[in-house]
Amino acid sequence: MTISHLSTDVLIVGCGAAGLSLALRLAETAQVMALAKGPLYEGSTYYAQGGVSAVLDAGDSIESHLQDTLIAGAGLCHTDAVRFTVAHGREVIEWLSAQGVPFTKESTADGNVDYHLHREGGHSHRRVAHAADATGRAIQTTLEERARQHPGITLYDHYSAVDLIASRKLGLSGNRCLGAYVLNRQTGRVEAIAARVVVLATGGASRVYLYSSNPDGSTGDGIAMAWRAGCRVSNMEFMQFHPTCLYHPKAKSFLISEAVRGEGGVLRLPDGSRFMHHFDPRLELAPRDIVARAIDHEMKRLGAECLYLDISHKPAAFIRDHFPNIDAKCREYGFDMTQEPLPVVPAAHYTCGGVMTDLAGRTDLEGLYAIGEVAFTGLHGANRMASNSLLECLVFAAAASADIKTCLRQVPELPALPAWDESRVTDSDEDVVVTHNWQELRRFMWDYVGIVRTNKRLQRAKNRVDLLLREIAEYYGNFRISADLIELRNLALVADLIIRSALERKESRGLHYTLDYPASNDTASPHDTILVPEHFAGKEWDPRWSDSTS
Repeated sequence: MTISHLSTDVLIVGCGAAGLSLALRLAETAQVMALAKGPLYEGSTYYAQGGVSAVLDAGDSIESHLQDTLIAGAGLCHTDAVRFTVAHGREVIEWLSAQGVPFTKESTADGNVDYHLHREGGHSHRRVAHAADATGRAIQTTLEERARQHPGITLYDHYSAVDLIASRKLGLSGNRCLGAYVLNRQTGRVEAIAARVVVLATGGASRVYLYSSNPDGSTGDGIAMAWRAGCRVSNMEFMQFHPTCLYHPKAKSFLISEAVRGEGGVLRLPDGSRFMHHFDPRLELAPRDIVARAIDHEMKRLGAECLYLDISHKPAAFIRDHFPNIDAKCREYGFDMTQEPLPVVPAAHYTCGGVMTDLAGRTDLEGLYAIGEVAFTGLHGANRMASNSLLECLVFAAAASADIKTCLRQVPELPALPAWDESRVTDSDEDVVVTHNWQELRRFMWDYVGIVRTNKRLQRAKNRVDLLLREIAEYYGNFRISADLIELRNLALVADLIIRSALERKESRGLHYTLDYPASNDTASPHDTILVPEHFAGKEWDPRWSDSTS
C-alpha cells in the first residue's frame, strides 16, 4: 500500500502489541498512522509464547509481583516504574479480553471460570495469563483485526523508518519531533511524513547477535533513530539471552517457552544428568540470566553443541494440552517432546535497555514517545523477568495514550517538511558490502559481547565496530539507501552503544557478566549506565534517572 497523504496526528512506528494497542486507544480522538517494515504480524509479539504476567490469583499480590521483579532485576529496577507497571496488570488483561484475545480459562473450585495461569522463572506465584502456548500470536492477530476495522487507524506494511525529523535539524527554534522519513520498501522511494506526535514502538535489537530468538526485523531501529535525534539511552549492556532455543539447522529462531520449565521441564547434559543444582537453588526456575549462563558454561566445559530440555516424564496428554503449538512445531523438526528431551541452546532474546522515557513514555525530544522493548522505563533493571515484556508494552501504551491526548491539544501547526534529497547519490553496484558487514557484525558481537565477556573481548569488538561505522557512513552518504542498508546502519550503531555501555560497567550484574569483574560492586549504590549523545535534545530530567531506586 502506498501512503496517499503525508501528515497525521500520530505516527506510530511499529505494529506489535505496543503500537497496535496504542493505536486502538487513540483512534477515537486522533488520526493514527501505523507503519510496519514487513508484514504487519512479523514482529516479536507474534512469536511470544509464554504470556502476560499479572496479579490475577487471590493468593498473589502486587507486592509479591513487585518483589519478584526487583530480585530478577539485580538491584537496578526503578521501584516506581515496577510498581506502576504491575499495579496495572489486571487492567490490561481485562482490556485485551474485551478486545477478543482468547485467553486460556479453567474452572475454579467454586464453579466459576477464570484465567489459567502459568508460573515461569523468577515468579513466586502462578501469574502468567496465556492463550495456550501462542499468546503473542493471539494478541497480535486480535489487535491487528481490530485496528484494520477502525476508521481512525491507517496501517501500512513494508515501510522502514529512516530517521526522525526534528525542528533543530531544520534550523527552527526549539526542538521538537515533527515527523519521520520513511522508505517504501516496495517502490524504493523515501517519503516525509509530518506528525504532531511520533511514537517509537519498534521493538529491540537482538538481531545484532548471530543467534537470536527474534524475527529478522529486530534491528534496533527505534533506538538508533532516537539516539541520532539527540535522546539518551540507558543500560544497553543488558541483553537477555533466552536459555532454550531449539537447536536445529532449520528451526532458525524457535523458542521452547519458559513455561515448559515452569510446568516441570528439567535441563540435562548430553549424558542425561541434571546440572542446575550446581548453579542456583531455584534450579530450572532461576532467572533467565542464571539459566543461560549455566547452559553456556556447561556447553563450553564439555565442548557440546547443545544441551537438553526434558519434560517427557509428564503424561503425553498433559504436554499436548499445555503446549500444543510447541509440540506440533517440534514434530515438524523430528522431535517428540512427549517421548524425548529437546536439544536447546541460548539465543539473544530481549533488549533490557533502550531509549530513556518517563512513566508516560515521553523521551528527551518533545513530541517523541517510546513504548515497549525500544524503551528504557526502569522496569527490567539488569534482567527482565519472564512475561513482564508484553505487560510493559500494554501498560505503557495505555499511559502514553492518556498523555498524547493531552499533548495533541497543545501542539502548534506543523511546518512543511523538506523532501528527501537524493541529488548527490547513485545506485550501488556493491551490495555485497552490506551483506559482508552484516555477517561480520553479528559474528563478532556473538563472540565478544555475548553471555560471558572480558575487557579484551569488548575492546576487540569496539575496534571492529568503529571501523564498520566509518565504512557504513561512507556507503550511506554515497549511495541510494535500501532496507538492508537502513538496518545495517542501525544495528552497527546499537552494537556500538552496547559495547560502550558494557565497557563502562566495572562489575558483573544481571545479564552483564565479565570475567574481569566477576562479582557485583556492592560498595557503591547500583547505578544505570546512561549514554548521552553529542547533540542531547532534552531538558533537565527527573533526578531519578541518575540512580536506580530499588
